[in-house]
Amino acid sequence: MKWFEQVWVSVLEHGIECLGWIAEHSSGATQLPAHLETGRRGEQAAFFYLRRKGYVVAATRWSPGHQPGDIDLIAWQGKLLCIVEVKTRTAHDMTAAEVAVDTHKRTMLRRLARQYVRQLPQQAAPNVRFDVISVYLVPGQKKEFQHFEGAFGWSERQCEWE
Repeated sequence: MKWFEQVWVSVLEHGIECLGWIAEHSSGATQLPAHLETGRRGEQAAFFYLRRKGYVVAATRWSPGHQPGDIDLIAWQGKLLCIVEVKTRTAHDMTAAEVAVDTHKRTMLRRLARQYVRQLPQQAAPNVRFDVISVYLVPGQKKEFQHFEGAFGWSERQCEWE
């Protein structure tokens, strides 16, 4: 990514963070439960993390609407479609954030990914990779990211962190 694009992504990220802070602190604003707000902030941070790495983010919180679940981020890395699950924590606990992407969650992400790919206008399905990004938003510290590219595949097998 070119220098100007890097700067532009950073400006956008900080601008959105400021708008979020204003909305959060304005009178009459509805508050999300703390864990949902943390998750939203982590997904936003992961969005900008991917943009800085040159990914093109096609969708956030994508859902087919008629079934439960959503995909946190859908992004293109060149011709590769990346289905990204984001796990956010505000502390470094004994258990890493990515461990929360269990068998049930992976199965749901595969199902949703198949639905997303089916609705693409392309004739042939693109290659798909399943990623997990652990975001650590520890108060008073710089944001931390752990990006597990190809964390799991279309069939159930041992995950990268298991």
